[in-house]
Amino acid sequence: MNMLVDGEWRTDAGEYTDDDGSFERQETTFRDWIRDDPDARFQPEAGRYHLYVSYACPWAHRTLVTRALLGLEDAISVSVVDPYRDEDGWQFTPEKEGCTADPILEADYLREVYVAADPDVTGRVSVPVLWDREEETIVNNESREIMRMLATAFDDLAENDIDLAPEDRREEIDDILDTIYEPINNGVYRAGFATEQEPYDAAVDDLFAALDHWDDVLADQRYLAGDRFTEADIAMFTTLVRFDNVYHTHFMCNVQYVREYANLWPYLRDLYQTPGVADTVNMDHITEHYYTTHPDVNPHRIVARGPDLAFDAPHDRDGLEGESPTGRQEASVDD
Repeated sequence: MNMLVDGEWRTDAGEYTDDDGSFERQETTFRDWIRDDPDARFQPEAGRYHLYVSYACPWAHRTLVTRALLGLEDAISVSVVDPYRDEDGWQFTPEKEGCTADPILEADYLREVYVAADPDVTGRVSVPVLWDREEETIVNNESREIMRMLATAFDDLAENDIDLAPEDRREEIDDILDTIYEPINNGVYRAGFATEQEPYDAAVDDLFAALDHWDDVLADQRYLAGDRFTEADIAMFTTLVRFDNVYHTHFMCNVQYVREYANLWPYLRDLYQTPGVADTVNMDHITEHYYTTHPDVNPHRIVARGPDLAFDAPHDRDGLEGESPTGRQEASVDD
């Protein structure tokens, strides 16, 4: 495992799996909050915050989708790291298509941003990272919490009138986020990084039992929480959109393709076609990252070629109760 230990970069800091070969995800390090409160240390202000992301990472992708749906592109700037991550970690390579420089610290590696926030930091250097220009520190690097902050604290700055976490539905949304996290969002990693048969089998069983369950649920409702597009759908989307191209092959989640599901596949197309969402998907970065960054899984770093999925094909879910967020389309009409 490559990580920072007391502010120093280490490439020998341990393994991703425990003694029985099960994948263990480490906790994130920075957990402060932006609040619309005059007494809060971190308050929502246009131009104050900056997101560090990878198009390849499903956790970072969550924050990009949230930012796009809310119309926060002008309020919160973004830097994109290289999809290839070697032993030096996430790198800024602005000369590469789809990647950017770091305008905040002019760093070469994302780990420099972590050390700038805390010179003695210990932990993995992961994306997303939400940086505060005013305090010159990292606010948060936990994707679910960043999603919630963007959805609840930036109402006055959002260009689109969309509520992804209605207050009266948050308990339900949080329950769904909890329910899909371990078997689906993290389940593909539990399968892909398992080093023994038993934990791999358990992960795959959990994964496809959960996918089967939600396929049944989505037969009668448009979104995971019923008639409302919420954060839960974003969290499901960033896993499903990678599934057939990456997780099915690279992580050995090959019981079934998402495109073979009667309801998950049109549901995925419905989400993809929501205005603003497709622009956040970079399949080239996704496939390059997964197939070249895990040599223990794919030692020859050969990037699988397909499939070429028709995310733009009609989804025929308009007849179910609930309307798709109009997002950018609504904003353009109001202008």
